[in-house]
Amino acid sequence: MAKGRLMRWLRFRPAVLTTAAVVSVLALGGCAASGADGGSDDGTDSGGGPDRGEVSGESPDRSRSEDLPVTRSTPLDEDDGFVPEGGALDPFEDVPALTGLDTELLAAVHDAADAALAEDGIEVLVTSGWRSERYQRFLLDSAVGVYGSEEEAARWVAGPEESSHVTGEAVDIGRTDAAYWFAEHGPRFGLCQTYANEIWHYELTVEPGGTCPEPVTDASAD
Repeated sequence: MAKGRLMRWLRFRPAVLTTAAVVSVLALGGCAASGADGGSDDGTDSGGGPDRGEVSGESPDRSRSEDLPVTRSTPLDEDDGFVPEGGALDPFEDVPALTGLDTELLAAVHDAADAALAEDGIEVLVTSGWRSERYQRFLLDSAVGVYGSEEEAARWVAGPEESSHVTGEAVDIGRTDAAYWFAEHGPRFGLCQTYANEIWHYELTVEPGGTCPEPVTDASAD
């Protein structure tokens, strides 16, 4: 394992998922779960590191009913693709939020993360990836409470039927320096910023080296 990747893995282990962390999602700000400043330097679990050489392509367990409400007894968890507010993942982690992504998208994120670290010393984190329908529905309901109306909430959070996170076709990048690195260099890997108001949200939109379309205003413009 390359030294840079080992250090990145040691620094950015997934946060522990707790009911208290679920409640913190109510303080969302952008892309419904976490913005480009997301990230934690706390976890330093020294267990065996993930294999950097492969994209597993294993889908998360989706046997649980998507109609199951989010409550204290049935909180969001790893199987929903949940990442706590302010938390972040190493792009190479073997967790549903990442393995549930489209395999070509995840491979492009891996390539871009390696390039960002090698070329500019920038460590790329993933603040949100694949989400279950019930996770996305919870975020939308929460956003309505935060922003005061369905119209304003829709600028930041798509419904589960429209969300590219639910289909595994979108990834949120953090921290801010990494998100802006993706804005500049992402097209080399086919990765494009989707929404003008979300510097952190990227999708595999063009062929590597292609020209990205201009971002649309916000999620409600889709």
